[in-house]
Amino acid sequence: MPRADFSSVTDWVFDLDETLYPPETRLFEQVSARMTAFIVEALDIPEPEAQRLRRRYWAEYGTTLAGLMAVHGITPEPYLEEVHDIDFSVLTPDPGLAARIAALPGRRIVYTNGSAPYAERVIAARGLSGLFDAIYGVEHAGFRPKPEPAAFETVFAADGLAPARAAMFEDDPRNLRAPHALGMRTVHVAPRPAPAAHIDHHTDDLGAFLLRLIA
Repeated sequence: MPRADFSSVTDWVFDLDETLYPPETRLFEQVSARMTAFIVEALDIPEPEAQRLRRRYWAEYGTTLAGLMAVHGITPEPYLEEVHDIDFSVLTPDPGLAARIAALPGRRIVYTNGSAPYAERVIAARGLSGLFDAIYGVEHAGFRPKPEPAAFETVFAADGLAPARAAMFEDDPRNLRAPHALGMRTVHVAPRPAPAAHIDHHTDDLGAFLLRLIA
């Protein structure tokens, strides 16, 4: 990994779910289960149909919420509050990751398709509170989700971030396409690589990757 690729980076943008915590915690499985339950109740449909819609809207719209808003007129705030009412005790603090994020030069940002209050709870459970200069949720993009380019543009404009001097860390390869097009360095954080022209680097260990940047 050429450290020179990141020598001019002044803004470090991190996704939240399965990026700032490992997928082995299965935290997002809790969120997915609550999404399904919400759809069952809101649309009065059987659970198997709700599961199918959840997966379909995620694939077609970027998030399940975006599909529910577009197709069914669902109000986002109650949905976000309901699906994020989960058990955070499965997360544990990671002092090593905290130290490496703290050592990054410049501003550190979290940008998630979840809500900002949810992100703050995840960050606290991981022992990362106080490390980020800003935390942006889907509400800050007008509820437009990643991977929509307009979502990134809205959040980055509000933040004042200059994409050419920024890097994005993200577990969903779809969500790195727009940052790459804006000129950001892109890092796919996942157990398995997803080779694509818009992915500059891959890692299955965010902490180890950051250590190589700051060592």
